[in-house]
Amino acid sequence: MPFNIPILLTWLRITLIPLMIAVYYVPSAWTQGIGRDLAATVIFVVAAITDWLDGYLARRWNETSAFGAFLDPVADKLMVAAALIVLVQLDRVDAILASIIIGREITISALREWMAQIGAHKSVAVSMIGKIKTTAQMIAIPMLLYHGPICGFSMQFLGTWLIYVAAVLTLWSMGYYMRMAWPHLVEQDRKR
Repeated sequence: MPFNIPILLTWLRITLIPLMIAVYYVPSAWTQGIGRDLAATVIFVVAAITDWLDGYLARRWNETSAFGAFLDPVADKLMVAAALIVLVQLDRVDAILASIIIGREITISALREWMAQIGAHKSVAVSMIGKIKTTAQMIAIPMLLYHGPICGFSMQFLGTWLIYVAAVLTLWSMGYYMRMAWPHLVEQDRKR
């Protein structure tokens, strides 16, 4: 297993996941002053920044690796899924929306794995719609974690609106990836 700063940042993101969840389970005195919602939001934002930073550094320093390419999306999906589950438990996100987003992540990860095995991984490379979906959910989740108003704007309202946008884009991007993979699925079925 290679070890470099980008991979270290990815591991840091993974270790921040239980910390973000734990904020809601530790005695409230531990988060007094900062508040649980703000603490969870800061942890999520730091994790999201490491997501961008590890990829940037890996490309800039030419430290990309197969292990890093595997671990990075796993860390991203774990982070988003954990945050959505917390938000469902806090009654800030509908379970259906969380299921759509998490289900899509699992489906597309499995599809990408299968496409890589048959040598067609470029057919399901990240698309612009997938990047927009990710941006929408990475802005929505901290808003929903924070929950309170900022400068008179309801973070719950804005976050809810954005998570709906992310859910629609989730379905749209899943359709796009499935359409790109469909010819390969048919071809593999014919070979059987």
